[in-house]
Amino acid sequence: MGLRVEAGLWLFLAARHRRDEVWLSYDGTSSLGHVVESAGVPLTEVGSLVVSGPEAGSLVVGGSEAGSLVVGGREVTPSYRPQAGEVVRVLGVRRPQPVPVQRFLLDVHLGTLARRLRLVGVDTAYENDLDDDTLIVRANDQRRVLLTKDRGLLRRRSLWLGAHVRGLRPEEQFGDVLERFAPSLAPWTRCVACNGVLAPVSKEDVESALRPGTRRSYDAFARCPACGRVYWHGAHGARLDAVVQEARRIVSAATPRK
Repeated sequence: MGLRVEAGLWLFLAARHRRDEVWLSYDGTSSLGHVVESAGVPLTEVGSLVVSGPEAGSLVVGGSEAGSLVVGGREVTPSYRPQAGEVVRVLGVRRPQPVPVQRFLLDVHLGTLARRLRLVGVDTAYENDLDDDTLIVRANDQRRVLLTKDRGLLRRRSLWLGAHVRGLRPEEQFGDVLERFAPSLAPWTRCVACNGVLAPVSKEDVESALRPGTRRSYDAFARCPACGRVYWHGAHGARLDAVVQEARRIVSAATPRK
């Protein structure tokens, strides 16, 4: 059987398979989902699977991320069992991707990304000591989308919903998540340390915890009820403002115009 994997998904393929069409040996019994994942592409990254016969072919107009139109072929589910000579077009998830909830759980390697998402008000759970089994259980129990770079974790059948995070640097990963999910932003409302929702607090209530220079220079404060951390718009405010502005720009560009 043949696979025509959208170019945006080639990063998951072995180098020898990064071309317009790949022909793979097929045992006649495995599901299409198994074949696609065996080729390297997690099903969490697949938006649709379009099957055509060896002669019919299929054409995709516009690309899946822009809202695709499939001409020829038929869309099937991952449980479909291909027939001899069929060709399958593997299309990526459309962006922005609708999800039942905009709550996320990040794996242990994405701590900087977690802090940036919390900075812009995205509900982001993260702990640096959770093993894979615990991540799956917590994502399922709390109905959070698991964000990870671990393809094996995304292939766990017990995981209710997950996504691969693209990019090596935190700013690339941040942009990828915002573009993919276009979450609602509420900057400066969450604790970057523990994800708690911040509450305004008077200067008098936190004055004993402030350094003399901070007491003299600032008057507006917030505190995390969960961990007690105190926040104010301090010396690093301009740098963090730039992060917030970039987040707003990315989400605005990713959100379809009504």
